[in-house]
Amino acid sequence: MRIDAYTHFFPKKFFDKMQEVAGDYKDMGKRVRSLPALFDLDHRKKMVDSFKDYQQILSYPQPPVETFAKTPAQIDELIRLINDGFAELCAKERDHFPGWVAQISLDAPDAGVREAERAIKELGALGVQIYTNVAGKPVDRPQYLPFWKKMNELGKPIWIHPARGANMPDYIDERKSLYEIWWTFGWSYETATAMARLVFSKIMDNHPNLKIITHHFGGIVPMLEGRIGPGWDVLGSRTSDEDYVSLRKSLKKRPLDYFKQDFYTDTAVFGGKPATKCGLEFFPLEKIVFASDCPFDPEGGTMYPRLTLEILDSLNIPKADREKIDYKNLEAVTGRKLVS
Repeated sequence: MRIDAYTHFFPKKFFDKMQEVAGDYKDMGKRVRSLPALFDLDHRKKMVDSFKDYQQILSYPQPPVETFAKTPAQIDELIRLINDGFAELCAKERDHFPGWVAQISLDAPDAGVREAERAIKELGALGVQIYTNVAGKPVDRPQYLPFWKKMNELGKPIWIHPARGANMPDYIDERKSLYEIWWTFGWSYETATAMARLVFSKIMDNHPNLKIITHHFGGIVPMLEGRIGPGWDVLGSRTSDEDYVSLRKSLKKRPLDYFKQDFYTDTAVFGGKPATKCGLEFFPLEKIVFASDCPFDPEGGTMYPRLTLEILDSLNIPKADREKIDYKNLEAVTGRKLVS
């Protein structure tokens, strides 16, 4: 069995509500409205059935709720609508979707603490999903610490998804990012940046039970092992107005070791074989879960699962190791039996 750990879908009641409150959302909003596999359940089930021994874990896609909800109360309302919808859907369709990921907004009045606990303990979510930034704010801000404390206590994984739009320019004298650079390169940068903020803010040191699943094989991280390793071994040598040397010496371990040992990751790299091989070499086997990012591909959902499986098959990974990637690592990190 292959369980796709990171796929996206809109529960129907939420999708209808989103059309009402954010029907004109730009950039990724345009993309999500064009994919029937994101909101048509029958379409999605047929797509899943087109692969042998294959199931999906469902999570919310884009846009981040905090970017279009008008009040904290509306954030709470919309987030609950998502999670209640996933719980109901997966209870009825377990043969296709054996689990789901709760959506959490760190901009909720309590940083998402109450909803994370409700979704996991009462609704049965495998874990929760957040974004690499909170409507443009970094995830290590002090107001979000209650969330990290609660997830450390619950011991359930956090799926962390990149979020960046054309409104974040690539050059300081421009007003927007051109040519969809914000997505192509920006999301991979966003992922690495969020990981670094969690390391250097000491959120990882202070919450040793956190289990964070980074999307897209950790973005640019595996390719930059030299910069993260020897480069950050001299953190502070390039900076004159911050005492990063003392910060580095106060960390519990070498910066590179956090990235290699403390984060989980997935295989969703849009059919890129070099990226897959790089990710497999960088991250320990036990930290890797199979995922495809379905249905965000040019074929409307079937291309990325197919290409990801073909690449993994071509690498002649030993059977026991492949089973860990395909579903056993996901079972281990969630603490849930998913394959019957």
